[in-house]
Amino acid sequence: MRSFILYIGLWCCCISVSAQSAFSKFLTPSDTLHTKRRNAVILSETLLATTALVGLNEVWYADFERSKFHTVDDTGDWLQLDKVGHAFAAYQLGRHGAQLLRWSGVAEREQLIYGATLGFTFLTAIEVLDGFSSAWGFSWGDVGANALGTGLYISQELLWKEQRVALKFSFMQTPFAAQRPDLLGTSFAEQILKDYNGQTYWLSCNLDAFFKGKGLPKWLNVAFGYGGEGLLSGSRTSGLALADQQERYRQYYLSLDVNLYNIPTNSTFLKTIFSVFNMIKIPFPALEISKKGFAFRPLR
Repeated sequence: MRSFILYIGLWCCCISVSAQSAFSKFLTPSDTLHTKRRNAVILSETLLATTALVGLNEVWYADFERSKFHTVDDTGDWLQLDKVGHAFAAYQLGRHGAQLLRWSGVAEREQLIYGATLGFTFLTAIEVLDGFSSAWGFSWGDVGANALGTGLYISQELLWKEQRVALKFSFMQTPFAAQRPDLLGTSFAEQILKDYNGQTYWLSCNLDAFFKGKGLPKWLNVAFGYGGEGLLSGSRTSGLALADQQERYRQYYLSLDVNLYNIPTNSTFLKTIFSVFNMIKIPFPALEISKKGFAFRPLR
């Protein structure tokens, strides 16, 4: 992951000079409605969402028996880390959906109605597919988490016209995946999605936005994280042998972060890159608080 991020950073630096003149005008948001851009955004999002849903239905769900539509109560699973993951995905998809409409010159009201709700709409559609699968089920807990993530974005735009608090994500590999690779993933890419022991979700708060005029760097954030450990299954009653059970507990973190979007640059291209990668929490030393007490983590 670190080498990948370093590669992206070097790639951006190397081509930013030549790309600036070519992309600057294209990437700059339009002051008025740009019909061609708006139509392109709507068409692209519709095609991508439709392709993703059809693909999931034909590939992912094809491996499981279909059933009548049913619901499940999974609010107690995975120490609710899966629910926080839903909120994170809805927030980030909504953020990018709104920004794409802003780039198209669409009015703020339409940005929030049609753009910021992109994550909620797409993830709820996936939830409906879950409802027709015998292995899964429609989860009102997931839908509620989707709504919370979407609401976090919309409420800040209505209140402050900016995102002072962002939902971010970080991941570190853990030894738990090797114990249950079928459930927690075999490859690094799978583990990012499946190993909840290595996932941490952050509320990253921009200090300058809350304490304007105090001389704080505009890029400096303080981040509050949530994670868990000992998660070899969704719950203790999931059929895992008692001998294989691990002590499950929640972890809370206090750390610093960087608001990449507030890093000073005149390059529209770099601003776009920073905006995309601003969903990732930048590693910093962190204080961990759990049932086991306090612990210092060099990077989190």
